Amino acid sequence: MSQRIFDRVRAIDTDTHITEPPDVWTARVSSKWGDAVPHVKRIDGRDIWFIRDTPTSGPGWTTMAGFNGSFPDSPLGYDDIPKSSFDAKERLAHMDAEGIYAQVLYPNVGGFGSGGFLKLGEPELMLECVRAYNDFLVEWCSADSNRLVPVAAMPFWDVNECVKEVHRAASIGHRAILACSDPRAFDQPALCDPHWDPFWAATNEVDLSISFHIGAGDVSDLMTDTAGLGTRRNFARISSLIFMDNTKCIADLIFGGVCHRFPDLDLVSVESGVGWIQAFLEAADWQWTNAQVRKEHPEMDLLPSEYFRRQIYGCFWFEQKGLKGAFEQFPDNLLWETDFPHPTCQHPGLEEGFTQRPADYAEQAFAGVAEETVEKILHSNAAKLYGIQ
Repeated sequence: MSQRIFDRVRAIDTDTHITEPPDVWTARVSSKWGDAVPHVKRIDGRDIWFIRDTPTSGPGWTTMAGFNGSFPDSPLGYDDIPKSSFDAKERLAHMDAEGIYAQVLYPNVGGFGSGGFLKLGEPELMLECVRAYNDFLVEWCSADSNRLVPVAAMPFWDVNECVKEVHRAASIGHRAILACSDPRAFDQPALCDPHWDPFWAATNEVDLSISFHIGAGDVSDLMTDTAGLGTRRNFARISSLIFMDNTKCIADLIFGGVCHRFPDLDLVSVESGVGWIQAFLEAADWQWTNAQVRKEHPEMDLLPSEYFRRQIYGCFWFEQKGLKGAFEQFPDNLLWETDFPHPTCQHPGLEEGFTQRPADYAEQAFAGVAEETVEKILHSNAAKLYGIQ
């Protein structure tokens, strides 16, 4: 019997989340802010995150690994979720048990692009909370600073503070930068606007990649059934469509000239899947050529697919049918993830659906794929991006 993939390759999981412990901000932010800072209250047996007097989320809703149910059902709180979601030593033990070598860490409470911090209202407090989270995450990842990879949140509402935080984050050990993938949803300029050039330049200067996680824009429809479909059907619909939001993000980066102006900047589309990339780039190349873009911008001398191939990455964790073509066309641009411990993560526990152990999924997804491609997608691409030894 041949050796299983995770025994042959040191698999790097490029999208996981930390369920922030209750004291992340109360232990690190100035006491002058009182209950304005994010804090946890137990209401009718459920742990809920509050900002001032406003409930925002709860650890049970974002931590579904091992839970036999799906939204709106959820565990009640910290006592009912895997300790590996919020304890670094337990996370390492979980990784060992699943055969995963390293994991890249993203937030929950502050939002997938830091939009949640806007609820704080006060710019000084917003900035202090971003910095507190970034400090906490580096401390948390110090349990094994090679295998646990911190990604720094950004105060995207102030580009000058972003520049400062990029340099500070790099200096304390962050290995990537998290950007808001749809700043227009928060009344900020589009990603392609030169407004962001100092941010791109700063990240390029410290030689870190920039992550654009799905759900970093306005995701109010995810929790609000505006179409009258019912909670579960609406959740499935929006959860499917949210992947496509990152298509617009990538289009802004390519068509807007960000890739052209910053050719050494690595950009990662997180949790958006990869099967659609071929179709999008074929359309982008066709429309780019058909519109004769180079008549207007002769300096942009590559096709969209060539810009993508040079510096953009995509992550996948559940796809089967659309992978083979992506593997063949973009072996140097693909990354594997599990989304642990979110509702759609790769982890046993759901009674229905496709949820399974990461190692079992890898065996199916990479069946018949060349070993060189498997090694790139599961390890080398991510190791290079995040400096994993």
